Amino acid sequence: MRGFAGLTLVLAGGVAILLKWKKRLLGRKRLRVIGVIPARFQSARFPGKPLVSILGKPMVVHTWEQACKATTLQKVVVATDDERIASACRKAGAEVVMTSSECPNGTVRCHEAVTKLPGDYDVVINIQGDEPLIEPEIIDDTVRALQNSPDCVYSTACTPLDHERVEQRTRVKCILDRHGHAIYFSRGVLPANKDGAVRPFPAPFQQQPYLLHLGLACFDRAFLAEYCRMAPTPLMLMEDLEQLKVLENGYKIKVIVVEHNAHGVDEPEDVAVIEQKMREEGLT
Repeated sequence: MRGFAGLTLVLAGGVAILLKWKKRLLGRKRLRVIGVIPARFQSARFPGKPLVSILGKPMVVHTWEQACKATTLQKVVVATDDERIASACRKAGAEVVMTSSECPNGTVRCHEAVTKLPGDYDVVINIQGDEPLIEPEIIDDTVRALQNSPDCVYSTACTPLDHERVEQRTRVKCILDRHGHAIYFSRGVLPANKDGAVRPFPAPFQQQPYLLHLGLACFDRAFLAEYCRMAPTPLMLMEDLEQLKVLENGYKIKVIVVEHNAHGVDEPEDVAVIEQKMREEGLT
């Protein structure tokens, strides 16, 4: 009985925290938005990836240029700990915030960058530097999704994923509830079935697609600070996906589904694919 009473107190405490956040969010409009592009030179699979040349221009600069076209952002900055990246971005005209080399991930780097800037922002959107073809309209729609969802602390975007790519571990998949909230993210096949096959959804849901998570993470600013104080969670560590810590702590993530034909640059061979798409879309 003593153990049960202790568990009841813990659960009650968790519910109280969530209710506090919901009350706080419902009273705020979250109008001022900053876009942050975290960029680090070191990468296990692709060292120096932000500076890889795509049609003669560093990839991170392409991403910054796309982000600057978004109409919901009052400011766009690049956050890095590497002077080579900083120099390339400044040369292109980007504002750069130098951050610690000890940042464990892009989310913490975004938080540190915003704390070093003047201004009081309500929303921080983490725009992955390896998405040089991200459409500014998708950035805007992701921001508005959070602004229009007062019970959520985070929003992001997904796009339909071809069946032949579902098993690729570099592609992060997502599943949603019937209200557009994230249920789970995984590098594995998601959703899976008992025979492990990738196939159309069963009747009457054959038009339901597998969903690829895009490199956008839009945070309520106050929650971002809270998120960075939270301890790592089991599923976050198992999947190596930062957004799972949001779900594991009981918070809601709003997801929009968009049409986005280009994926990010995960490996060197992706560069040629991106260059071809840029030529096709006249983004040279």
